[in-house]
Order: sequence, then C-alpha cells, then structure tokens
Amino acid sequence: MSKLLPNNEHPIERGVRVVAGLGILSLLAVGPVPGWGLVGLFGLVPLATGAIGSCPIYTALGFSTAPKA
Repeated sequence: MSKLLPNNEHPIERGVRVVAGLGILSLLAVGPVPGWGLVGLFGLVPLATGAIGSCPIYTALGFSTAPKA
C-alpha cells in the first residue's frame, strides 16, 4: 500500500491542503454557488490528499515535499 499511496507531502503542506479544502467546501454552505459540483470536487481533492498525506500527481511525477527520514 505504501507504493500506491506513499507519504510525499510536507506536514505544513498537508495542513494548508486541509484548510484550503475546508474553505472551498464552506462555499457550498454559504449559499447558491454556480457549478456547485465543481466547487465540491475542488474542495474534496485537497481535503482528501491533505488528510491522506499522499498526492497522486506527486507520485506519478516522482516528486516529494516530505522531509527525508
């Protein structure tokens, strides 16, 4: 499983992603937003990658911002 979802995000980046995802999703609660499906998608992606600690795009490119052990 670690090959599929390696930890490749810095802890600060993870926090920023979670906060950004929650902020974007909060737009859905504020009121009618045109294209609410896209808003939900753009909120869930950073929230999920921040919570998991693994970015699929980073994995595909062989990139990592995580500190070396």
